Amino acid sequence: MDGSLSHRHVDVNGVRLHIAEQGEGPLVVLLHGWPESWYSWRYQFGPLAAAGYRIVAPDQRGYADSEQPPDVASYTLLHMVGDVIGLIQELGEERAVVVGHDWGAPVAWTAALLRPDVVRAVAGLSIPPSPPGGMGSTSAMRARYGEGFYQVHFQRPGVADAELVKDLPTTFRRILYGASGDNPVNEEPRPWIIPEGQGLLDTMPEPAELPGWLTEADIRVFVDGYAGHGERAFTGPLNWYRNVDRNNELLAPFRGRRIDVPALYMVGDRDMVTSLRGTNRLRASLRVTAPLLQADVTLPGCGHWTQQERPAEVNAALLDFLAGAGVRAAD
Repeated sequence: MDGSLSHRHVDVNGVRLHIAEQGEGPLVVLLHGWPESWYSWRYQFGPLAAAGYRIVAPDQRGYADSEQPPDVASYTLLHMVGDVIGLIQELGEERAVVVGHDWGAPVAWTAALLRPDVVRAVAGLSIPPSPPGGMGSTSAMRARYGEGFYQVHFQRPGVADAELVKDLPTTFRRILYGASGDNPVNEEPRPWIIPEGQGLLDTMPEPAELPGWLTEADIRVFVDGYAGHGERAFTGPLNWYRNVDRNNELLAPFRGRRIDVPALYMVGDRDMVTSLRGTNRLRASLRVTAPLLQADVTLPGCGHWTQQERPAEVNAALLDFLAGAGVRAAD
């Protein structure tokens, strides 16, 4: 592999995944969140590869240029972890560092929890570890926030799917700006609550101008990735939310297990996740959940899109973390 960014498809764990890769050295797998793709890591490839690491970012199952299984039950955390482990093996490696953002973080934390023999170190951006299932139950969400809470809203088959696919550029522009630290509303972050009769985008403003980290060309890359799935462009990604209760059931045998590899957590202080009930408790217990935690980093002024909004800080923190975890870069 040369030093340039390249793309290909690989078959792992019963699905065909698109991956982007760059560099040589110890393998670092970057897992995007909702509603993103490999491209959310565009600011990480060059610096991390130049530092001597092999960087691989897939479009996770159901997203963008990767295969979208039709069965909603094919989107559990066990499937996602299986994809990660299968990808590492398909790449010819025995071990890797796994870094996840948003939904990618529960996948990364769970992979480290279940396969510490393969995941040599783990970093989570935005979402702190909440083993074993990664998230609370939908009944708990309803009790806390009501039917309008976005994760509860997403449980309704076809509803958010149809809203979000109607105008893909508008969807990505509003969500990426709306959840960012550049949106003044997020100076005091709060949960996403959708009023009755409205959709998620009704709660997201159309930006007067895009922030410096996001261009119309960037939005076009996200759009082009999703457009290939037609009317089901968002169904695969939304199916991740439709397995929250199933995840808790399937992973119940691992309740009480710790993440026993070096770990890093990063979050922006304007990230909506920081406003969710229980997040402070999870952060306070990080060193119990992940005894080898190296750092718990808060990025001032940063919203939800951690590695896109603050690439220099994220890259520096990741490189420090890799060195501290003993993952030595290639010469």
